[in-house]
Amino acid sequence: MTEYPRDMIGYGEATPDPKWPNGARLALNFVINYEEGGENNVIHGDQASETFLSEIIGANAYEARHMSMESLYEYGSRAGFWRLHRLFQKFGFPVTVYGVAMAMERNPEAVDAMLKADWEIASHGYRWIDYQFVPENVEREHMAKAIEIHESLTGSKPLGWYTGRDSPNTRNLVLEWDHFLYDSDSYADDLPYWHNQNHLIIPYTLDINDMRFAAPQGFNSGEQFFQYLKDSFDTLYSEGDKMMNVGLHCRIIGKPGRAASLARFLEYVASKPDVWICRRADIANHWYQQHAQG
Repeated sequence: MTEYPRDMIGYGEATPDPKWPNGARLALNFVINYEEGGENNVIHGDQASETFLSEIIGANAYEARHMSMESLYEYGSRAGFWRLHRLFQKFGFPVTVYGVAMAMERNPEAVDAMLKADWEIASHGYRWIDYQFVPENVEREHMAKAIEIHESLTGSKPLGWYTGRDSPNTRNLVLEWDHFLYDSDSYADDLPYWHNQNHLIIPYTLDINDMRFAAPQGFNSGEQFFQYLKDSFDTLYSEGDKMMNVGLHCRIIGKPGRAASLARFLEYVASKPDVWICRRADIANHWYQQHAQG
C-alpha cells in the first residue's frame, strides 16, 4: 500500500481557508462546454456516430452518418450557445468555456463572442471523443493540435485543460506543457488542490451538471435542475470556504425549457451576498497567490 497511486485523504477533516477575495463565502464558476462539431462522426474520420450526451438516450453507434444525432449537436452551436450567451450577458456573470478545438474552428463567430464577453476559454481537447484507449502518442498529437488551433483562434494558449473523457496518460501529457495554470480532469474535492506540489487541479463536477438531462435517472424537468442547483449552492454557502462548479452544455441547457431553470438560478445567486462569481483561471491565479506550493 506504500506505493498506492491514489490520494484517498485529501484535506481531511479540516479544509483550508481558501481566502476568497473580499471575504466571499463561496467561489462560484459556470462552465459552458462547447463541443458541437468535434464529436464522433464518420465525416470526421471516425468509425461510427456519436452516442453520448444527446436527447437520444442509449443511442446506437452507426457506421454511417446519423442525421438525427448530427442535428441535435448542431442545435447547440446554432441556437443553444446564443441563448446562453444572451443569458450570461444579461446578468454580467463571467464564464469559463471548455472549448473543443475542432468545434471552435467550425464556428468562429461564437469564439469571437466568447472573447468579446471576456470569457475564459479553456481547452477541452482537439476532439470530443473518448481517449481511454487512444494510444499515448496519438493523444499527445491531439493535445498539441488543440493548443495550436486554440492559439490561432484566440491569440493565446489556453490556461486550463479539461479532456473530460480522459485517459490514464492525460495528466502527464498536460505536464509536458509549461503554460497551463491548471487542469480540471478530476472530481475529487470541493476545493482546488496541488498535484506533485506544483501542478494545480481545479476539480470539476458531473452532478451539478446539465448532462443529467441526457442520462438515465437524471433530471427530467427544469424544476429538478433548479432545485439541485439551489440545494448545492445553499449547502456550500452555509458551510463556507468552498467552491461550486456548474457544468452546462449548449445543446442541453440551451433548450428553452431548460434555460428557464438556469435563469431562475442566476436570479437566485444574484440576490446573495459574499459570492465570488469567477472564471477558473481567476481561481487558479488566486490559489497560486494565496496557497503557493514548492
